[in-house]
Amino acid sequence: MASNSPRRRELLAGLGLPYEVRIISGIDESYPAQMDAAEVPQYISQQKARAYALTDSELLITADTIVCLDNEILGKPKDDAEARLMLSKLSGRTHQVITGVTLTTTKWSHTFSCTSNVTFATLTEQEIDYYIQNYHPLDKAGAYGIQEWIGYVGVTRLEGSYFNVMGLPVQRLYTELKKLNIKI
Repeated sequence: MASNSPRRRELLAGLGLPYEVRIISGIDESYPAQMDAAEVPQYISQQKARAYALTDSELLITADTIVCLDNEILGKPKDDAEARLMLSKLSGRTHQVITGVTLTTTKWSHTFSCTSNVTFATLTEQEIDYYIQNYHPLDKAGAYGIQEWIGYVGVTRLEGSYFNVMGLPVQRLYTELKKLNIKI
């Protein structure tokens, strides 16, 4: 697995598959400005995969997750003020969490995506401030982790994979590995 995310590593470990983490820093995660938001996670997961050299016996898993509200991508906030703005936008609304995953060997590459719809209750400024001050969500797309306090008190509805919202759609990954005849 090529990911710095402790959540992705935890989720992959939950499948019971042996794996090692390989990380190359500085991979370009930009995308064409005209690209539809729903296509961005797959595009970036493919960009990440291209950065790695593999041996014949390796399967590389790369992933990218975005939070999308009205076709606007809410990435990782640069500071608390941007996190506050993002959470205010998500408050009382439904948004999409989309994860693109690329499976790569020396012979082939396969990319898929998974989308979950997440609805937030209307959050007060105090709730947003509490979450930011206590959970420091600057490393999370959309400025939140569903597995944290904000998910407990703020998420009123989830359609799709909970684990996708955490950053890796493990059930779909498992299904794709089976389809590709990867020993599980």
